[in-house]
Amino acid sequence: MKKGRVFSGARPTGRQHIGNYLGAIQNYVALQEEYECVYCVVDLHALTTLTDTDKLRANTEEMALDWLAAGMDPQKSIIFVQSHVPQVTELHTILSMVTPMGWLTRLPTFKEKIRIQPDNVNYGLLGYPVLMAADITLYKADSVPVGEDQAPHLEFTREIVRRFNFHFGPVLVEPQMKLTPFPRVMGLDGVNKMSKSLDNHIELASSPEEIERRVMTMVTDPQRRYRTDPGRPEVCNVFAFHGFFSPKEVEAIESECKGALVGCVDCKRALARNLAQSLAPFREKRAEMARDPDLVWEILRDGAARASLIAQETIAEVKQKVGLP
Repeated sequence: MKKGRVFSGARPTGRQHIGNYLGAIQNYVALQEEYECVYCVVDLHALTTLTDTDKLRANTEEMALDWLAAGMDPQKSIIFVQSHVPQVTELHTILSMVTPMGWLTRLPTFKEKIRIQPDNVNYGLLGYPVLMAADITLYKADSVPVGEDQAPHLEFTREIVRRFNFHFGPVLVEPQMKLTPFPRVMGLDGVNKMSKSLDNHIELASSPEEIERRVMTMVTDPQRRYRTDPGRPEVCNVFAFHGFFSPKEVEAIESECKGALVGCVDCKRALARNLAQSLAPFREKRAEMARDPDLVWEILRDGAARASLIAQETIAEVKQKVGLP
């Protein structure tokens, strides 16, 4: 018997990178075995920036294809697109009525968004956390996998649920935080979180040649100037990735690095080789699925139909409790 229901959503950013995989996707795959999982491409959230909206469909398809190739299984999970289940916007509107304005304007994330896009501070940006709460509560998820940096977002949802239930009775489920097991994944620069916008990433679907090209640009131990200098694996970003993708070699690499028996270039080449080998099954499955242009959308439509069954029951219950005819 499944332990409970998990919900998680991600904005459609197109092809996923190894940071997405280590930080979220592999956890999504693992959770399928123990939980009833609801995974959503949150395309409405992407509209808050008003940029690249013409790429939303393509980015959704690319991301869903990566999810599926990585092991997210539509037979085990509900995988769908946010806007394909319109009840989420109904619930968003109702939840906005019980959300104090001060809660929204005080959120650090809102202040950060203002800093990033000062010329486009729209209502959707302010109400982003309420829509996120609607995403989670519409499917009555009792667990949400998040990184530590996302914990305040989930606590905000919990506060909205408590306030709604206080006014109208115990209708919505207060979700529990399920911390993801992996820390923040650093980018190729070794300074910032891996990000496509910073171009410090490696896409999961990259060819072996592209993987090698990107890996060879990675920053290593900044104090190791010559090959004969002993390395410090504990501060080397390349070595951190060996921990994920070179499990059989990582102890030897650590010893050889500390003893100056291997240089940074050799260390990078070994990582590129092992990373390409690790991702080979993913690339093959992705290429096979991509040959059927309708496959991804059929899976997403089927997921939306299954998600709608849950959403219809929830929104009917919510409307009845708040007194809507």
